[in-house]
Amino acid sequence: MIAPGIAHELIAARLLGSPVALQLGLRLAHAEPGKVQVRLPFSGGNVTEGALVHGGVIATLADVVAVATAVSAAHRPPAGGATSSLAITYLSPAEGCALLATGLALRSGARQHAVRVEVASDMGIAIAQALVTVVLT
Repeated sequence: MIAPGIAHELIAARLLGSPVALQLGLRLAHAEPGKVQVRLPFSGGNVTEGALVHGGVIATLADVVAVATAVSAAHRPPAGGATSSLAITYLSPAEGCALLATGLALRSGARQHAVRVEVASDMGIAIAQALVTVVLT
């Protein structure tokens, strides 16, 4: 497993420093090997109607957290990577709230990583769950 400090730097620079993460305002809340938490502040630019956070924004949050979690559990620093599958189930509407996504590595191989992501409101209400497969190169 790569050193936690290196994983933290990769997550901060490559993933949370990406244009989409910066646009959404994603912030790293916690990172340890195999577990990552990222916060998404509420923004009127991320809603569908009223104050409902768009499902695509929630899926993007889950995707970023899954890749960050895979990086945190990787055996060596990756040169790159991509999501190869993402299945998401929406459990409750996210209305006018910040979100916290928690990624947990279920399996970490040499290249392929299976990650479960749970997204909750800032009040602790379950918003979505995702199962994501990430390939790191």
